[in-house]
Amino acid sequence: MNKELHPVSLVGAGPGDPELLTVRALKRIEAADVVLADDLIDARVLALVKGRLLRVGKRGGCISTDQGFIHALMLREARAGHRVVRLKGGDPFVFGRGGEEVTALRAAGLEVEVVSGLTSGIAGVAAVGIPVTDRRASPGVVLVTGHPGEGCAEPDWALLARCGLTLVVYMGVARCAHIVQQLQAAGLPAQTPAAVVHAAHTEHQRHAVGTLAELPELALRLGSPALLVIGAVAALADAVALAAPVRALALRG
Repeated sequence: MNKELHPVSLVGAGPGDPELLTVRALKRIEAADVVLADDLIDARVLALVKGRLLRVGKRGGCISTDQGFIHALMLREARAGHRVVRLKGGDPFVFGRGGEEVTALRAAGLEVEVVSGLTSGIAGVAAVGIPVTDRRASPGVVLVTGHPGEGCAEPDWALLARCGLTLVVYMGVARCAHIVQQLQAAGLPAQTPAAVVHAAHTEHQRHAVGTLAELPELALRLGSPALLVIGAVAALADAVALAAPVRALALRG
């Protein structure tokens, strides 16, 4: 008798706090037979898993699970008739390699469901009071990676320096000095407001506010995982952020 094959669910876990999960995400997590979880999923979210939990973390500069292995593992578990959840921080389609996984699963003949989550580039910076598209300061926002994959083109920092939009940089801490150098070389003023938001919506949340020129030092102080925010809206960050517990830092004397 053929096993019933369930759709594989790619679920966004949001930026940290389990209260920011969507209702559908919570239902999928609780109903899963097996959950393949990324490295940065908050422990409070992982505590909701009732089935088998498989950690398949991917971190820049660290030993990471091979993407091809993750594809094969999802296929094996789904073909065994299990309800499979691929659990990702933030949103599966925002720097989460969700598109690659959908392609691999569909090519193998499996049905896929994508459950969107709050991406940290919006919800994470909001935790410290930064509105990425406040019309008084910015007509839009660009979400960009600071760590392009092997063989992938680097963002056009010169173009981004001239776009007049808020820049929210994911995975940019290690290359922050390079990014700042590229932006300044293209004419973005050194005094442009900038911020670093570390581990938003978790117990380790911290943020620091300064200028573009100060950004590498700020990023070094707080470390990964963190978002870089560049643009006038960064100056709107709360002195003490909205989500507690928080330590707010500044380089101003």
